[in-house]
Amino acid sequence: MLLADHLAGRRTIPETIAAAYARYRDHDDEAIFISLRLETEALAEAARLQAEGPRGRRLWGVPIAVKDNIDVAGLATSAACPAFSYLPVADAGVVARLREEGAIIIGKTNLDQFATGLNGTRSPYGVPRNALRPDLVPGGSSSGSACAVAAGIVPVALGTDTAGSGRVPAGLQNLVGLKPSLGLVSTAGVVPACRTLDCVSVFALTVDDASAVLEVIAGPDATDPFSRSIPFGRPGALAPHPRLAIPRPADLDFDGAPAAAASFALAVERARALGAIIVPIDMTPFYETARLLYDGPWVAERYLAIRDLLMAEPEAILPVIRQVITGRPLPDAAEAFAAQYRLAGLALCARAALKGIDAMMVPTVPRPVTLAEMATDPIGRNSLLGRYTNFVNLLDMCALAVPVSLMEDGTAAGVTLIAPSGQDASLASLGRAFHQASGLTLGATGLPLPPANEPATAAPGMLEIAVVGAHLSGMPLNGELTALGAIFQRATSTSAEYRLFALPGGPPARPGLIRVGQGGTPIALEVWALPPEGFGRFVAGIPSPLGIGTLALADGTRVKGFLCEQIATEAARDVSEFGGWRAYVAAQGARQGAPA
Repeated sequence: MLLADHLAGRRTIPETIAAAYARYRDHDDEAIFISLRLETEALAEAARLQAEGPRGRRLWGVPIAVKDNIDVAGLATSAACPAFSYLPVADAGVVARLREEGAIIIGKTNLDQFATGLNGTRSPYGVPRNALRPDLVPGGSSSGSACAVAAGIVPVALGTDTAGSGRVPAGLQNLVGLKPSLGLVSTAGVVPACRTLDCVSVFALTVDDASAVLEVIAGPDATDPFSRSIPFGRPGALAPHPRLAIPRPADLDFDGAPAAAASFALAVERARALGAIIVPIDMTPFYETARLLYDGPWVAERYLAIRDLLMAEPEAILPVIRQVITGRPLPDAAEAFAAQYRLAGLALCARAALKGIDAMMVPTVPRPVTLAEMATDPIGRNSLLGRYTNFVNLLDMCALAVPVSLMEDGTAAGVTLIAPSGQDASLASLGRAFHQASGLTLGATGLPLPPANEPATAAPGMLEIAVVGAHLSGMPLNGELTALGAIFQRATSTSAEYRLFALPGGPPARPGLIRVGQGGTPIALEVWALPPEGFGRFVAGIPSPLGIGTLALADGTRVKGFLCEQIATEAARDVSEFGGWRAYVAAQGARQGAPA
């Protein structure tokens, strides 16, 4: 991010802001911004920040664009509807946090009116140009924010995401699109689409930049009744053997585009090369959930958001938006409760499908859509773009869209990684490794992907724990860790003072690690970081004869981890020769599968 250049003195903040405005002029697309701050005003703010120095501010001098359904004091909020426009006197909660950390807001970006759409063509302020290929839709509803980042005008921008608006534009323009867990980021000061499902999202050129912004804007907000306290760590290294669900072949839909199908196949192979265990799953409960978003009572929330304007000036709302929101009778209370019950049942099925899974990977969109196709079939083509996105917020999940490939015809293809609420940081760890493996350039800038910035230590407040057995990545009990918010830190080994035993009982067998001093050997393990509450709950569930002690690691450091009472190993098999539990289990499996 530009922050490193500012801190190192390689460029000044005024130089950065002047360059952002110059790139906007050179790009020559007036539909990106609905309102743009005067350059002189932004430069004056830049000069002030430069004179003050960083003061520990995490976004010192970074220019950011904000979707025009998020309040920025002094700039009108229109939600792409001139008749709705008002001038906020205070920043939205997320914008206030950005400013506190030294970010400079340069303007408000275009969107599908009232954030209703996934295509980016539903605005009276024009259609922002897809930065990769101008005959394609830019993706919506956060079209302007995505285009501003893809064109290199700003390194990051805020969007919103209810049905996929923070992911679809990223997939269509070779970007990272981060959709946080519901309630992790405040929506105070955001014009609602579906208030119970809305998220503020982040567009960026890299996962590191998106995560850095999320770290700033995440956290409870006492003024937002939908805000939640969700433990939030810092992305770490990629776990060695993540279990990654993908749609079974019958559930994949590329709308007849072989290049898109080939790109997803490439993504699956890339994940395997990174060590992922691929698990095809039945997508039926996810797709049925997706249909509830527009066929169920949640459309009534969109009606509530614009009811007054709809009654007073219906012609001020674009016809396609009116059709989406009022095209059928609003559900009554009984229908609303029935849909809630159905959703609860589908959520149970979805959790069952993802049992033992670290993340799901789906295409971000089936295929790119042209402007001409969208004009011919605005409802149908928009629905196509939401094929893999509409279920995520209804099922209370987080998501991260990352690029996969750039085609010879100028189109982009990407995937979206999806995980349960609270696993945003772990998802970023996976997404960062996946994006790095692509070797792609950034957005439409042609710039190379910079090296990843993997932190050496856990985030402040997180507690490290070493695991040696079935809680290892990809093994049966790893989900117990990740469900508590655990984030993989590193794979290493103990010092040469330990023995590993397969304890009697089971199946499955359990490992027992003891420290012996003399006659020991290094034992492979993994270090994970947990929030304090998760650490306490995890430790409380550890059965005898296992417990938590302090392990000496091969690098000379010490960390809390699994140990076993020595008496329990007296009738156990010493499996130290395998060097770790994963190797022992693999050897046992090979032996059982060998011919007699």
